[in-house]
Amino acid sequence: MTGVCGVRGVLVVSGTGTEIGKTVTTAAVAACALRAGHSVAVLKPAQTGVGGDEPGDVARVRRLTGAGGRPGTSVTGVELARYPEPLAPATAAGRAGRPCVRLEQIAEAAEKLAMTHDLVLVEGAGGLLVRFDEAGATLADAARLLAAPVLVVTEPGLGTLNVTELTAEALRARRIDCAGMVIGRMPATPDLATRCNVTDLPQTSGLPVVGAIPDGAGSLAPDGFRSAAPGWLAPELGGVWQGPQGLAGSMTGGSRG
Repeated sequence: MTGVCGVRGVLVVSGTGTEIGKTVTTAAVAACALRAGHSVAVLKPAQTGVGGDEPGDVARVRRLTGAGGRPGTSVTGVELARYPEPLAPATAAGRAGRPCVRLEQIAEAAEKLAMTHDLVLVEGAGGLLVRFDEAGATLADAARLLAAPVLVVTEPGLGTLNVTELTAEALRARRIDCAGMVIGRMPATPDLATRCNVTDLPQTSGLPVVGAIPDGAGSLAPDGFRSAAPGWLAPELGGVWQGPQGLAGSMTGGSRG
């Protein structure tokens, strides 16, 4: 990490599950890096649930960051493979009769992008241990091969404490550096479990909270997204967010999220 200019090099973005705001978080980190004058690439090793010429996660990041707009707003996007069914990459590849993505391909693509970009964001599919191939290679294995830190995106609601702590334990067991935890899809009016989890998540997982992305952020127009993104992320990620104080609101006691 490099202070207010945010992260540099290769950063792996993983979720604790699906549909929790991983792609929008990737776009927010990219937007902050662009704002700081850095060149950015996004690598999606395996895109599932998308067929033909349909836009995938890379296209969504490029749209939110305004790719193709003003100079300095362009994000390079690379997708190594796509499979039509919304399944784990290894399963989706097998059912489609297509080759799996290999760790060596991921590492080669990320390292090549890193030669010409200040920041390379490698966005996984689902959680940290979802399999890319029949041999059991995972995003965690890719992060180890790249010697890259992992940014964990988690959800704020009921059930998040267990999966977030398991993800943190998996990272520690593999001696993979963690860039912190971003809370994705934070509701404007959090319920009791969410308010408690904001406090409990860093305590149970041992991971610092380095951002919170509001629910619905992915529907913003590019100009609005780029303007708002620094307010969602801590200085470690290039933003100005000052921490989770206030997210939890007024409450007492603990939780069992």
